[in-house]
Amino acid sequence: MKKIYTMLVVLAAVFAFAACNKKTTDAKLNVVTTIFPEYDWVQRILGEQSEKANVTLLLDNGVDLHNYNPSVQDMTKLSSADVFIYVGGESDRWVEDALKTVRNKNIRTVNLLEALGDKAKEEETVEGMEHEAHHEGDEHHGEEPEHEEHGHHYEGEEHHHHDDEEEETEYDEHVWLSLKNAEILCSAICEALCAADTRNAQAYRENLAAYTAKLFALDAEYEAVIARAGQKTLLFGDRFPFRYLTDDYGLRYYAAFTGCSAETEASFKTVAFLSAKVDELGLSAVCQIESGDGKIAKTIIQNTKGKNAKILTLNSMQSVTAKQIAEGANYLRIMQENLAVIKEAL
Repeated sequence: MKKIYTMLVVLAAVFAFAACNKKTTDAKLNVVTTIFPEYDWVQRILGEQSEKANVTLLLDNGVDLHNYNPSVQDMTKLSSADVFIYVGGESDRWVEDALKTVRNKNIRTVNLLEALGDKAKEEETVEGMEHEAHHEGDEHHGEEPEHEEHGHHYEGEEHHHHDDEEEETEYDEHVWLSLKNAEILCSAICEALCAADTRNAQAYRENLAAYTAKLFALDAEYEAVIARAGQKTLLFGDRFPFRYLTDDYGLRYYAAFTGCSAETEASFKTVAFLSAKVDELGLSAVCQIESGDGKIAKTIIQNTKGKNAKILTLNSMQSVTAKQIAEGANYLRIMQENLAVIKEAL
């Protein structure tokens, strides 16, 4: 009886050891992503191996990055992840504490903003745009400070949030809306996947090379289309998360709000400024993002001389749902569709 008991203890220890090291045999790779572009990039890099992996998209119900709070179920998925990919900006403040609680202490993380390094851009406010100060009870709502235009920035507005020199620099989180950034970010994601699953590392790198070629090709298409455009300005009656894209191709923009703004109402002064810009530049379209309701865009158009500009929608991929993914949504296709919209707008 004692021998049987000893044997059972040994077997239990063997099984426990095997369970701890299952990743080197037949265990599925667990990858958790916060936003859709990350999720889609992982699928492309995994290729055929994606069927043997568990890839989770946390924001799959239409809630965008700026409004997301992880649920208990989300934290459970993260706790057992082998690779976790997130943006790393102001909206991901929760991540630091969450990573302290994960069960898998060998988890590999990819912070997109960190992966970009000095290519990450600070949030900016352009001429005519509502100011974030309005969130905090600014009694002069709708009034612009005196300024001189300096590139996109207002002179003296390095921090954009009052004059608090101690305030932490806030970066534009919408790094995925640049094909040039996507090439860098996919490479960082691939390295994390290779480190977590060395057996399939060569296949992942080959898949990355094939996908990067597609990113390069679409990037070249953007360059060609925009080079032929009659004018080089986009105007948004909405939030503007496309700064990385416009900077890539030398486009100017005007918008009601910054990309991360929670504002929903534009002042009369902002609407009047944007309407005047439509007239001044002869723009044929006012743009919005996919979650926009069109109210501000319509008001801008109604206050133009011709009142005949179209409303066009660019997809920022901030609220892609599981249903849309099941119907075939993917990063390259959406960026191709965005190019068609930009071509029409310009």
